[in-house]
Amino acid sequence: MTRFLRSAWIWTATSVLILLWVPLLGAIRLFDRMPPHLRTGRWFRRLGRAIAAVNPWRIHISGGENLNPNQVYVIVSNHQSMADIPVLSHLKLDTKWLGKAELFRLPVLGWMMRMAGDVPIDRSDRRKGATAMLQCARYLRQRCSVVFFPEGTRTPDGQVLPFHQGPFQLAIREQVPILPLVVEGSRAALPKDSWTFGETQDIHLRILDAISVEGWDITHVKALRDAVRQKIVDELDRLRSASPAGAIR
Repeated sequence: MTRFLRSAWIWTATSVLILLWVPLLGAIRLFDRMPPHLRTGRWFRRLGRAIAAVNPWRIHISGGENLNPNQVYVIVSNHQSMADIPVLSHLKLDTKWLGKAELFRLPVLGWMMRMAGDVPIDRSDRRKGATAMLQCARYLRQRCSVVFFPEGTRTPDGQVLPFHQGPFQLAIREQVPILPLVVEGSRAALPKDSWTFGETQDIHLRILDAISVEGWDITHVKALRDAVRQKIVDELDRLRSASPAGAIR
């Protein structure tokens, strides 16, 4: 019963935040006319941080020294649950996110994703997928980083799924470094296919060293993809074997 009541409170608080944010984000977008609408994106990520604050999560961020706020990145992260989104919203970078097209069709939340300039992708349609990647390339050229979950979906068992090649092709073509992220603990915080939240949970976000793509060409995409995935898997194993520590910085 306690878990049910806590989950009901969290969803209610989250819904209120989202409803309050719509007119706020709309007003900001109205005056944020120059692409890539960075101010609108920043305020949309603040919603993610506000949602994280009403949840029973202790978020620990480490590796901040690997983040250069003046650098544009192709950002890739493992994907454990929907809780990853508000956790990654703590990154101190201007970002656009690639997300499933069906999310953009949701009322209210989908409207805000479009206002913020996030990019929908329909992986069942190769032409639409290519169009989405072209939009991501434009953002990189406009000095805005792009966030990807290269697994394409949330893990069902906590293990890192195979990565799609798209983000790595993009990084090589645009000669933009890759910033790998590791999230651990969010799967238990909000399990897949469940509306109830777990107990108070430690969630770790680890920022790894950026990976330069200088000297890589498009024929080596698979090798780059696999190398980045292995770095994430190795760091995830280290996080799981270590005791919780750290705090938001």
